Amino acid sequence: MKVHNYKIENNFEQAEGATCETCRKITLNGIGLLSGAQLKYIAFISMLIDHTNKTLLYPYLDGGIISAVSDVFDVLGRIAFPIFIYMLVEGYFHTRNKWKYLGMLLIFGVISEIPYDMFSSGVFFEWNANNIMFTLAMVLAMIWIIDVLRKKMEKLPKAVWFIATIPIVAIVCLISMNLAVDYDYHAILIGYFLYIFHEKSAIAIPFCYLAMFKEPWALLGFGLTLTYNGKRGRQNKLVNYLFYPVHMLILGIIRMCLGL
Repeated sequence: MKVHNYKIENNFEQAEGATCETCRKITLNGIGLLSGAQLKYIAFISMLIDHTNKTLLYPYLDGGIISAVSDVFDVLGRIAFPIFIYMLVEGYFHTRNKWKYLGMLLIFGVISEIPYDMFSSGVFFEWNANNIMFTLAMVLAMIWIIDVLRKKMEKLPKAVWFIATIPIVAIVCLISMNLAVDYDYHAILIGYFLYIFHEKSAIAIPFCYLAMFKEPWALLGFGLTLTYNGKRGRQNKLVNYLFYPVHMLILGIIRMCLGL
């Protein structure tokens, strides 16, 4: 009977330990409710709302109902970017071919540039404004370099590796500002924090939020990343890449035709 009681107590302790570990993971990673596909769809809707607002509502702000609607759209539009960059970092850890991933971002960066300039500047090409695909490509390249460095320095104290990453991040931040990519150094810092605290999103979010201090409502997007369940979900890769340039091309044509 004593042996039996010992087994029960031992099993209970193991179960309790497993439960505590599960709670710890939930606390650090968030609560898994949405797949990667579902989060991206939310981000697409948010981005479309934001870009429609900037193209069709901003020119007609009058302090009345249009301004009120525009303010709501501004809030909803801040959800997109945190989700996109979060999914980029997740993609880095799960992709089978990092070169292909980087190549696709660069290719669609080139494809998206004219639509982006039409949408954002009302011209066919603007040197001082470059689209988010190039930004994401820079973030991906940076965390790849840092990750390779980590593996080469794994026998050294982690603090040494961490210090070694700082000049890399600083250089990429400077490059992003000089190339005038969308979200510039803010995106670089956010990507870095999400990489450093991978699988510890709850810790990463305060740092990411500080890096995006100009956009307080971005906290909504960062909060939604805590609902990621680690599953890819049903996605169409081509649609994921094409949505960005196609919707901007349509909005850009509208803007230029209306002279907005």
